Amino acid sequence: MEIFLENSTSLVALIGVLILILFLLYSKKIKITTKILINISLMIALAIILNYLRIYHFPQGGAVTLGGMIPLILISFRYGSGVGILAGFIFGLITILQDPFILHPVQVLFDYPLPFMAMGLAGIFPKKIFLSVFLAFAGRFACHFISGVIFFSSYAPEGMSPIIYSILSNATYLIPEMIICCIILKFLPIEKFLIAMKD
Repeated sequence: MEIFLENSTSLVALIGVLILILFLLYSKKIKITTKILINISLMIALAIILNYLRIYHFPQGGAVTLGGMIPLILISFRYGSGVGILAGFIFGLITILQDPFILHPVQVLFDYPLPFMAMGLAGIFPKKIFLSVFLAFAGRFACHFISGVIFFSSYAPEGMSPIIYSILSNATYLIPEMIICCIILKFLPIEKFLIAMKD
């Protein structure tokens, strides 16, 4: 919590995003029941564990994990994009507390809650696994790409465009991560998981 107190502008930005999410859920008449909260909590806990099972961690940030985003995708499949976005936001907050790297309040949004909220896009086409995973990771890539161009351009090697640098540095871990998620989801008994999460 100290990290938020030291960066009060980041805290205000995060509260603003949370208000927007709650308004989205309210406008779509999505009720967050106790069962949904329990399932969100379980899936976030599983996502945290899977994110520690890293195949490779890149020096410039980012890691390839053993399907760390699958729990967020499953929540989105089961309850739709709105609840998936909420779960991603909570996961992003936990990620900030675990491993913060804050340069600017806007950078906080584009590197923590927004990329994981993008995993909620998987809920748009829950029956089309590969399309859902691609949409979710494309949204996550877009967030990290914007952050890379605006806030991490100074890390680009001399003579390299910040745009190219951001594309390469984010694609090197997000593409393998997406492929791993697709492979695991292909063999997971998804229907059984979704039935187990039913109210």
